[in-house]
Amino acid sequence: MRKSITQRVLAHVCLSLGAIFMIFPFLWMLSTSFKDMSEVFIFPPKPFGKEIHWENYLRIFDRFPFDLFFLNSLKITVIVVIGQLITSSMAGYVFARLKFRYRDIIFGLYLATMMVPSQVTMIPTFILMRYYGLVDTHASLILPGLVSAFGTFLMRQFFLTIPSALEDAAKIDGCTPFGIYWRIFLPLSKPALATLGVFVFMGTWNDFLGPLVFINSLEKMTLPLGLASMQGMYSTDWPVLMAGTVLSLLPVIVIFLLAQDFFIRGITLSGLKD
Repeated sequence: MRKSITQRVLAHVCLSLGAIFMIFPFLWMLSTSFKDMSEVFIFPPKPFGKEIHWENYLRIFDRFPFDLFFLNSLKITVIVVIGQLITSSMAGYVFARLKFRYRDIIFGLYLATMMVPSQVTMIPTFILMRYYGLVDTHASLILPGLVSAFGTFLMRQFFLTIPSALEDAAKIDGCTPFGIYWRIFLPLSKPALATLGVFVFMGTWNDFLGPLVFINSLEKMTLPLGLASMQGMYSTDWPVLMAGTVLSLLPVIVIFLLAQDFFIRGITLSGLKD
């Protein structure tokens, strides 16, 4: 009994230390956003400056069109999230419930694409986008993100946990395969959909390499690319840059907090059955 208590205490101590190390960069970024430029690189470093400079958050809009970049990122992210939830849930349902020839082989080949880094496929994707005249458009960032092998795998694993009795009862009532997916499986898959939605939102919202390759015009830039443009060759206004970074993190934090319960349930349930 005493050994068990000691192990729990050590585990909580280790987890608490890990949480502190993980949140420390965020807290330092937040404190830097309220400092004066002269207080950023002082030694020894101080967590707070002499005064709180709220105006750093207002100066963001003077340095670059923050609202335009924010709306561009929001537009691309929302479309990609909705599109990927639709395609991944449909594909996951097909691979989990419908029986057809070579189903497992096709799914295995599709799953094998997860082993290919996205950086490897970026050049072929760029060539395709240039061929169709989509370079320097938001479509070049939206179209490749509408499908996902990981999303299909996640939804398939969740659909496998749904009792087959529900599907059999729907078939007896004359429900079509699409009707079973739409009326039974989709409403029951809210935890998995929320989990996938959070993952896709974070990945798309924070994507930097994709916009860097495909976007050239200032008015079409996303928020990560716009924030990177604030770093000058000889000088950078770090408090303003950190203020912009803090604002860019707020949507991700809000989405995670709103979907936290579904997110945890989805992570737990999607791996119960092979």
